[in-house]
Amino acid sequence: MADPLAPAASQKQGTASISAVVIGRNEGARLRDCLTSLRPQIQTLIYVDSGSSDGSVALARDLGAEVVALDMTLPFTAARARNAGLARLAELNGPAEDQESLVQFVDGDCAVDPGWIETARDFLVQHPEVAVVCGRRRERFPEASIYNRLCDEEWDTPIGAAKACGGDALMREAALRQIGGYTNSLIAGEEPEMCLRLRQNGWKIWRLDAEMTLHDAQMLRFGQWWRRSRRAGHAFAEGAALHGARPARHWVTETRRAVIWGGALPLMIGLTALLTPWALVGILLYPAQLLRLSLRFGLRPAGFSLLGKFAECAGVGEYWWNRLRGKTRGILEYK
Repeated sequence: MADPLAPAASQKQGTASISAVVIGRNEGARLRDCLTSLRPQIQTLIYVDSGSSDGSVALARDLGAEVVALDMTLPFTAARARNAGLARLAELNGPAEDQESLVQFVDGDCAVDPGWIETARDFLVQHPEVAVVCGRRRERFPEASIYNRLCDEEWDTPIGAAKACGGDALMREAALRQIGGYTNSLIAGEEPEMCLRLRQNGWKIWRLDAEMTLHDAQMLRFGQWWRRSRRAGHAFAEGAALHGARPARHWVTETRRAVIWGGALPLMIGLTALLTPWALVGILLYPAQLLRLSLRFGLRPAGFSLLGKFAECAGVGEYWWNRLRGKTRGILEYK
């Protein structure tokens, strides 16, 4: 009887060497689903654990993964975990010297579609100018909450050339090493920042119309959504601080919108209202903005987008407050 976890025969015979780096902490059954979905499609499987207490390390080893346990006395970020997996991959297979070595990065709460690796590999083989290819990430339980549904809609990005990928993507290992991998210090937004540096080096990022992963956000409460939005604001501010100059202008617009709608405008209305009550008419700018966004995206996404600007502004403020004090914050988790 064939081993269901053995690498697929087509991968053994193909020219592209395909590995996977999975990161996670206390993912439980989701990690099992992730690793078992990957194992038949790749040759080398690496799991990077960030201090799990639920037996994830033993589970990963039982499923044939090479395990890297992060030193949790050092600041943890997903970027650092992915770089640790990439470093272990180089120790096992040697550094990639050509464009045929591919690595699939996956978050441990995602299961990979059975046909994804082959589809993505074939695209990269046919398009040597592309360094990163991603597909459709879906929420496993979009009906569980409005916040899960918002995530599922967020993952549905345009097909074709893209500026960035998410946490799940198949990449050329050599291209990633060419730019020095991910930026360890980023607590969020590490993929768009990495993709920006790839594009600056002449590479392309591509989104395929293909099923890629099932994700389990487990975002069931408003507080979780708020923390996730605040984390996005922090990422916007840090990204703009790193690459906000021309021509990149990385996340400058997103940061500006968060500051204007989530902070500057309400502050201006409030202060001016101390002089004249007519200033409160400025509050009408928010329903007007809601109407404008609803015509483009629908009422629910528009409402949460506008509300999210307050959380994003808090994240922007937190980043700059810490930077002025010479401090950095740890990872901001929502689940």
